[in-house]
Amino acid sequence: MQRPFIIALDLDNRNKRLALLEELKGQSLFVKVGMELFYREGRQVLEELKEEGHQIFLDLKLHDIPNTVQRSMRELASLDIDIVNVHAAGGKKMMSAAREGLEQGTIAGQKRPLLIAVTQLTSTDEVTMQNELLIKQPLNDVVRSYASFAKESGVEGVVCSAKEAPLIHEACGDTFYTVCPGIRRMEDAVGDQKRVVTPGQARELGCYGIVVGRSITSANKPLEVYQAMKQDWEG
Repeated sequence: MQRPFIIALDLDNRNKRLALLEELKGQSLFVKVGMELFYREGRQVLEELKEEGHQIFLDLKLHDIPNTVQRSMRELASLDIDIVNVHAAGGKKMMSAAREGLEQGTIAGQKRPLLIAVTQLTSTDEVTMQNELLIKQPLNDVVRSYASFAKESGVEGVVCSAKEAPLIHEACGDTFYTVCPGIRRMEDAVGDQKRVVTPGQARELGCYGIVVGRSITSANKPLEVYQAMKQDWEG
């Protein structure tokens, strides 16, 4: 099973993004395009990244009525992306509609984007989930249930904390994809993330892929940090 190391291009302007990619020039990258970047630059940024040979995780976290999500995914499938996601909290009917939309929108002869679902954001802890989201079950139980619902809906994996990957694989099988943000080096500040691990710890926990942002994008020498973290991830 391929184990992607995904760089989150969460930068606040085009020049910073181009400068980062210039620093990493010559590397075959898997990058995450989130809402901020996609809303600012649109499909042009996807086309530029593909021209440079990079794989793309389009992180838009769709969450709406099933019909709207289906039609949106049909459009996104035409953008030559590799991974796209929804919120599992939208329910099984919405997730099934997302899968159907991707299948409808994928051009014949091309590979359909991998569909994954967000269980709980890594900025959410148990207290926030229970006191603000009013979900009273334990966090691990919620994550496990959401992942199981996603699998039943034809979704191929989830976005989750690396610490939750073992329980998700126990519930959904080893081939169910776990894509894990909240990855830091030991010396990095955790910022607004609550459930974080290092790349090596994520590997030991059985994660399918990891997403790394500020550790690389805010580094003085991003190439050195990227290479060190990727080595830690690959073991």
